Amino acid sequence: MTTLKSTLVDDIPVAWCSPIEPRAAGPRLALWQPPFGMDKAAMEPYLRELAEAGFTAVSVDPWQHGERAADETGEERFARVFAAFRRGMWPILGRTVLDCMRVLDWAEEELGAGREAVAGGMSLGGDTAVALAGADARVRRVAAIVATPDWTRPGMRDVFDPSREIDQGEAGPTAQWFHDHLCPMKRLDAFAAHAPAIAFELGADDTHVPPEAAARFRDALAATPATVRITHHPGDHSAAIRTPDPWRNSLEWLTSTED
Repeated sequence: MTTLKSTLVDDIPVAWCSPIEPRAAGPRLALWQPPFGMDKAAMEPYLRELAEAGFTAVSVDPWQHGERAADETGEERFARVFAAFRRGMWPILGRTVLDCMRVLDWAEEELGAGREAVAGGMSLGGDTAVALAGADARVRRVAAIVATPDWTRPGMRDVFDPSREIDQGEAGPTAQWFHDHLCPMKRLDAFAAHAPAIAFELGADDTHVPPEAAARFRDALAATPATVRITHHPGDHSAAIRTPDPWRNSLEWLTSTED
């Protein structure tokens, strides 16, 4: 069994598993990112499976998570971010995307993982992976579980109380900069230019990360199903994360070498 290792890349906490036998074809580096409230260590089972599939498998603590959470508890972070979603969430997404780009540099230079990569994650992690593909042409395939290409999440409801629509508030200058420069719906030209293959694994009844945005993204790109694939799974946001099919589909998608 491959061993989970950890280090700091600049100030970015990173965990990774080396492949037992590196892949013979396609990208050899896989980045897999956690959902909001979780950290890189919780991704160990996914990293191990990716390593068994031949990838150097890497995960990063999202900004303000894991080793970067300072003195804030998970409950305090959740309350703060969802009380002012755009001001709180967009910098977490944006800074994590930039950190992931730096970690791709490191993995190529220090681990010999190759230049091209695949990426994925759940919820916040999937949002990060899709945005990363728009910002960094090294990312060739993406698997995004209960995630969105639209950071504004129109109609987003409370994950614990679907009857309550969340007031997202105003972004503020820093948060708005991250949105304008990294949100996939603002980066359609970049996606069209290098055409990463993206699979969205969505909850059919998800009101927290509404699944309609993936179809809008696909239609805006005028993409074929081979470029943007959308699969709906029974249940809401939490149910789709817990069930095994989205991950199984994601692993198969990331290991494929067909566009």
